[in-house]
Amino acid sequence: MVPLGESKTRKIKMIENYYKDKFGVISQIEIDQKTKYDEAYIAKRYRNYPQKCREMAHLRLGYIIGAIGAVPSSIMDIGYGSGEFLDVAKNIIPKCFGNDITGIKPPAGVEYIEDFTSIGVSVVTFFDVLEHFENPVETIKGLHCQYVAISVPHCHYYNDDWFRNWKHRRPNEHLHHFNEVSLSAMMNECGFVTLLQTNIEDTIRKDQPQNILTMVFERE
Repeated sequence: MVPLGESKTRKIKMIENYYKDKFGVISQIEIDQKTKYDEAYIAKRYRNYPQKCREMAHLRLGYIIGAIGAVPSSIMDIGYGSGEFLDVAKNIIPKCFGNDITGIKPPAGVEYIEDFTSIGVSVVTFFDVLEHFENPVETIKGLHCQYVAISVPHCHYYNDDWFRNWKHRRPNEHLHHFNEVSLSAMMNECGFVTLLQTNIEDTIRKDQPQNILTMVFERE
């Protein structure tokens, strides 16, 4: 079993193998089998829903532009998956970069970045990605950008039974779970303040009320 990087900071024990840290982020304590992120994973999560992915790409791009009040000069999408967002963004944003653990090539006109801490950009995005990182705090602290846009499953944790049966609690895949308070607190620790918070993606992803939390942050 592999202990997560944040396990040493656990404060409040939740259900078995979970804890709540000082920010209120709920995290898995140990990983017993790492998820394999490859073309098959991307196909299952994204390629089977091309229309929804395209709609989501336009929604996310508009949300970012509205949040920061301008078209950014550059953007980097971390964990770009099928690449739909970058394929849309490249039509209006001059410099587009991408990073993805699968190694799948990004869309034409987008530069692949092996080390996303190696360059500076205006905006960095984590769409359905941050919950997969073993140490999200160190990941965010390593960025060189003015804005960060994040979408994650919205964890309400009404009670233990709700959390055990929650569709987004995917052990060894979704390692961390956020709500608007805990995500803001974690980002504040990393030097970012909240610009905007909504459940705008629920207009497309209608599984349940307040299903996906989307937030944009600006560097202090």
